[in-house]
Amino acid sequence: MDVTALPALNAALNASSAILLVAGFLCIRARKVAAHTVLMLAAFGVSTLFLVSYLFYHAHVGSVRFQGSGWIRPVYFTVLVSHTILAIVIVPLALRTLLLAARKQFARHRAIARWTLPLWLYVSVTGVLVYWMLYRMPR
Repeated sequence: MDVTALPALNAALNASSAILLVAGFLCIRARKVAAHTVLMLAAFGVSTLFLVSYLFYHAHVGSVRFQGSGWIRPVYFTVLVSHTILAIVIVPLALRTLLLAARKQFARHRAIARWTLPLWLYVSVTGVLVYWMLYRMPR
């Protein structure tokens, strides 16, 4: 199987997740609970597809070395390390946030969602940034 298109797909999935998260946040601020629910579940689904695609890609390709040099190199690794750590943290955090909503424990859901949303959004946006720096940034 040709996996060369997967990094671009993964970036598109991350970007889609970010857009869905922002739209879901705006809906809950406008008290559109049903739309918020659909958008947040869609963000979770898209993020899950990303994770499956990402793991499949790296199982077949391995790690990809960053080719940049100079000042951008420490910037890349700072973004990559923060992205990677928070990507690990966000999985149980997002699952817990969704579980609390499913159980209609909305006070607890809101309390944890105040942390989950910005971290999840950071992971989604920096995922696109890492893709750009790794695959598209001019050398």
